[in-house]
Amino acid sequence: MDEGRPSSTALSAAAARAAHPLVDERPLIFTDPLAGRLLGGLADEMIAYHRGNGGHIILAGTRTITTVRSRYAEARTGAFGQYAVLGAGLDTYAFRAPAGKRVFEVDHPATQEWKKGLLDAAGIPIPGNAALVPVDFEEPGGPVRRLAAAGFDTTRPALVSWLGVSYFLTRDAIAGTLAEIGRLAPGTELVMDYALPPGLRDAEGDAYAEIAARVTRDAGEPSRSRFAPDEVNALLAEHGLDVVENVTLERAVPPEAWRRTDALRPFDYFRLLRAVVR
Repeated sequence: MDEGRPSSTALSAAAARAAHPLVDERPLIFTDPLAGRLLGGLADEMIAYHRGNGGHIILAGTRTITTVRSRYAEARTGAFGQYAVLGAGLDTYAFRAPAGKRVFEVDHPATQEWKKGLLDAAGIPIPGNAALVPVDFEEPGGPVRRLAAAGFDTTRPALVSWLGVSYFLTRDAIAGTLAEIGRLAPGTELVMDYALPPGLRDAEGDAYAEIAARVTRDAGEPSRSRFAPDEVNALLAEHGLDVVENVTLERAVPPEAWRRTDALRPFDYFRLLRAVVR
């Protein structure tokens, strides 16, 4: 995110989560009751775009990936007392979490200042069990040192999610963050998504990737990294994380989620994985 300019990818992800229960049929994949409120004055316009063009591959695909990855990550929160959301964007779990759950939102300082303004305008307080931790993933130092300074207990296992971020970072930046996560307490779990390179996608994934690359590049948030499943498994293993599962969107949620009559379909461009610190 550039200084002073809201992240278009964070906005589009929040709009997709807000639009899902209003545009798509049941069963819902995931429900985020705060996404629309957080968008404030932009909500009506952005949701209306989904209503009018919801079958477009980018809009339907974005609703698919954002709802699937949110459900996949939040399904694991019950197993841990503390949860770090790396590259939080406009994620709202910290403002919906049970009172005893410690939640740490890690993101670019400019993104967090923008989000604080949206929260204030929406009348959504930052609860005492939540902390917003400013970090630039491309700069030396990484997130773990900042997390510890914000009260994150590095001696206890935690859940760490890193969603919608890796494809916008260089391989070196990804490796640096994984190295830090790999030094957290054994039993810490990472939930992460990544994008596949050409040749490993299906036809829908290729179509989505071609348009999305153009849109994010024009918005100043170009994609930088793609991984084959074996390649990303090896990269995590190199940094002390054993991959438990590495799954398609289709397999990341229960089969009944895909018994649909709307435009949402699993496509093979993004994958999700869970890994555990040794």
